[in-house]
Amino acid sequence: MDLTPSLVLSAFVVFCRIGGCILLMPGFSSPRIPVQARLFVAIAVSLAMTPLVIDDVLPLVGKASPFALVTIMIFESLKGVVIGLLGRLYFIALETLGMAISMSIGLSANLGAPVDESEALPAVVTLITLGATLLLFVTDLHWEVFRGLSASYVVMPVRDGFDPRMGLLQLVDGSTKTFILTLRIASPFLIFSIIANVAIGIINKLVPQIPVTFVSTPFLLFGGGLLFYFTISPALDMFTAAFGSWLKTG
Repeated sequence: MDLTPSLVLSAFVVFCRIGGCILLMPGFSSPRIPVQARLFVAIAVSLAMTPLVIDDVLPLVGKASPFALVTIMIFESLKGVVIGLLGRLYFIALETLGMAISMSIGLSANLGAPVDESEALPAVVTLITLGATLLLFVTDLHWEVFRGLSASYVVMPVRDGFDPRMGLLQLVDGSTKTFILTLRIASPFLIFSIIANVAIGIINKLVPQIPVTFVSTPFLLFGGGLLFYFTISPALDMFTAAFGSWLKTG
């Protein structure tokens, strides 16, 4: 095809959706990844995807006024942001319940180096989120991200604009599903915390002379670490399967 202004603008419209998604999609949006690298990935994916959707985008861009063209770019960016935020919700929920896990086993005060976020988090949370991010690439789910972006042009065509109500409903439903999923992952630690703290409270009432806080901490750490050792693998498998199912089915 000849390199016409309409073709360049069509490629940029595709880049708006791809860039908005990669801006927030887990694995690609980490502050540890240089901005230039993320930009080059977004440009490469946009150029690769443009021939697949050019028949739908080019007619709209070719006859659009400057105001309509800017509106299309804004709407496409919002669609990409919604898709990326839906994926990001999985890792936000995992991070939130990871904090609950770290508090349940008494490791919330041990802050580790920031990996996927810009601020330091407890080492347990960093380990969980880092493992989930690693599995995202090891299991080739990052390719499903690009496949889902290509399929989004069928579900949300460029000509339909952006529906804020539909976007908000998707975010609300996504928040519900992700937090229920991560609550299932964290439930053994929450149950362990309730049982351990009730037992510690009973011991403290029965024998007030014993410094229960200092005596119970090693047992809490040992029990929580043992529980973490046996549950982290199936927990990450469950999370990866749910995230992959969302990428494949939407």
